[in-house]
Formats: sequence, structure tokens, C-alpha cells
Amino acid sequence: MKLLEPRDFLRSLFDVAVKAADPALSLAAHLPSPPENGRTVVIGAGKGSAQMARALEDLWPDPLTGTVVTRYGYGCATRSIEVLEASHPVPDEAGITAAQRLLDRIASLSENDLVIALICGGGSALLPAAPSGFTLEDEIELNSTLLASGAPISAMNAVRKHFSRIKGGRLAAVTKAKVVSLVISDIPGDNPALISSGPTIPDRTTRHDALRVIKQYSLAIPDRVLDFIGSSDADAPQPENPVFSRNLYQVIASARVSLEAAAALARSSGIKAHILSDAIEGEARDVAAVHGAIAAEIARRNQPFVSGCVLLSGGETTVTVRSKGGRGGRNGEFALALSPWIDGLDVHALVADTDGIDGSEENAGAFIDGTTARRILENGMDVRDMLSRHDSYSVFSMLNDLFVTGPTGTNVNDFRAILILPHQR
Repeated sequence: MKLLEPRDFLRSLFDVAVKAADPALSLAAHLPSPPENGRTVVIGAGKGSAQMARALEDLWPDPLTGTVVTRYGYGCATRSIEVLEASHPVPDEAGITAAQRLLDRIASLSENDLVIALICGGGSALLPAAPSGFTLEDEIELNSTLLASGAPISAMNAVRKHFSRIKGGRLAAVTKAKVVSLVISDIPGDNPALISSGPTIPDRTTRHDALRVIKQYSLAIPDRVLDFIGSSDADAPQPENPVFSRNLYQVIASARVSLEAAAALARSSGIKAHILSDAIEGEARDVAAVHGAIAAEIARRNQPFVSGCVLLSGGETTVTVRSKGGRGGRNGEFALALSPWIDGLDVHALVADTDGIDGSEENAGAFIDGTTARRILENGMDVRDMLSRHDSYSVFSMLNDLFVTGPTGTNVNDFRAILILPHQR
């Protein structure tokens, strides 16, 4: 079997997965018809929204204007659509300005106009708009508590959209224009109302669901914020509200499409590919243990699959932060927790976020192989200790095993590829 070096092969799988979610390729088939007698205004939010806007400009046959907001450093050149940048994952004042800009852009439009909403992952932090009487600091505290809780994204967004003037469909509700939302999914299950907390797409979660999440995960929410979420003022509009009657949405790219593209490339290289799931959730270290046990079983016993294969999975794991001081995101934590399971085996893995950023550092994720756990020990560190500190970044930086891509222009969540080489290479 002729194969690229393992890391080059794994990188090629990541690259083709990201390309499959490129808005320049995925937007064309999902564009609405231009309005006959009205304007087209574009709004958007997320870490790939600028690239979505640029692709739309190239495809749209008529004049258009608008504003999208993305993370600092993730912007790109556009002609007629304004690109604003704000902080992610911790909101800032620039995000407040951007959120208000989106609301103002569409509030005065008429029934003859069309709003195209370009939505992808990351918009929850990029669109801070606390309820009247609350501050950015209130929203930052709530967001930080949610991110450290270990709650799945669906639970976090149930809370976020009940402490906002823009999430939970509220952005779309301010306009009389028809709103068509084109969505790149970074959510397990691809529910578009959960992506970026659904600024233009309502769902049926209620403040009572938000309160259940707060109780279930023992979230330390300030009393005044908790009181608001428990009040009728927090109610988000429901999908049957007439304001949404003409609106449409379409998921234009997702983890499933990207994983299928990676699987096809692997098979064309003579490597059997098995997609475990595109919607895996759970604590990163626990999900890593399951993946590691499967990989080890294949490497040692050729079951449940024969070695000479690659395991692919997507979704979004979580990290419950139990102590402060470490650096690294959920993919680094997954990779670190996976390393002992494949110690000494001819197994290689790439674990990364398709948007190019894992947590708050500059890396997308990390490479590991059957030598990683030993090299960690040789450098005077212990896997369990570094996991307890949530300090995967320091480990992989020291090993020179960080996977750095820069902004990719899209986001279909986590990408995991575990290559189990055959016993005889």
C-alpha cells in the first residue's frame, strides 16, 4: 500500500473536508430569487460569514448591500457588503456595535424587500445584545459560565437566546421583509435554530427549558440575570409567530458532507474509511477514551474493522473546566486524552476544529501518534496532570505537534481522523 506520510495524509483529509464546506461551492445551489420590486440586504454572523458574503457577491445577479460580523482576523475583502469584526469567544463592545448594526440594517425594510442571512458557527459570542437594563459584563459572565459548564451547545444556546435582544429569531422579527437564512452547520444534528443561537430562526425552546439547563448544570448565574430569564420578558418568539410566515432557511454545508468528502479521498488512496458519526457530543476526554479503545482494538485484533483504515467523526465535544491556568480547546483536550490509548501502536490521529481555531489559541488542533504519550513523559510531564489543568496547548506546543491552519473561512465543527496502519507496512 502506497501512502503519504501519515501526517500529510491526515492533513489532506482535513483540507478536503474544509473545501467541501467552502461557501463559494455550497452557496450557488441554494440562492433565493431576487425580489421583483425591492432591495436585497445581507446580514450575517459567524467565523465564516465574511467568506460567505464574498461568495454571495460573486453569485448574486443584482445590487445588494449589507453587514456581516466575524471574529477578529477572519475578515476578507468584499465589494458592497460591510464586514465588521468582534471578539470571540468572549464578547466585546465591538460585538455590541455590530449587533445593533444588523438590527438597524433591516428594521425599516418593507414587504417588497429581501433579507439574506448568512449564518455560521461563532455568532453567539459575536452578537452580544443583552436585554434592556443589563450590560456587556452581564453577558460576558453568563457566556463564560456556559463555556466552562460542559453543557452541550444545544443547552447553552437555550440559555443564551433567553438573555438577548437578537438571538432566538429576534433579529428576523424586527423586519417586514422576507428573510432567507443560508446556514453552515456546526451543530450536531444540524438544527439551524441552534447555530449562532438562531438570530433569524426561532425554535420551540422556552425560558422554562433555559431554567432547567441552569439547574441541571448547577450554573452559578447572578440572581438578577436568573430572575430575568425566569420572567415573561425573556420569552423568545415561537416559530408559528406570523412575523416568520414568509421566511425560509437552508443548511448549505454540514459536518456530514465534509466527512463524506474525507472518506472518499481516503478510499481513493486505498484506505478504508469508516464514519463513526457526524454528531458526537460529550466530555472531550470521555469521547477520546471511546475512540481510543476502538482504535486499539483494530490495531491489535483487526476488529471491529481491519487495520489499514481511518476512523472519521465530527460533532462537538465539551470540556468542563475544573481548574484555571491551562490553555487549549476541546480538540487539544481530546488529543491529549487519546494519546495513552494508542501508546506504542502504529496509529496516527489529527483532531482539529474546521474553523482553524481550537479554543482561544492560534492552533486548529493537534497531531498525535503512538509515540506521543512516551514523549510527554520524556519531557517531564504527565498526561493526567496536564488534563487536570486543561493545558493541552502547552503539551503539543512543546512537542511541536500543534496543527495550525489560520482561518479557514468556514466552520462545520470538529474533525477527527484516526489512521490505523496495517500490521505489515
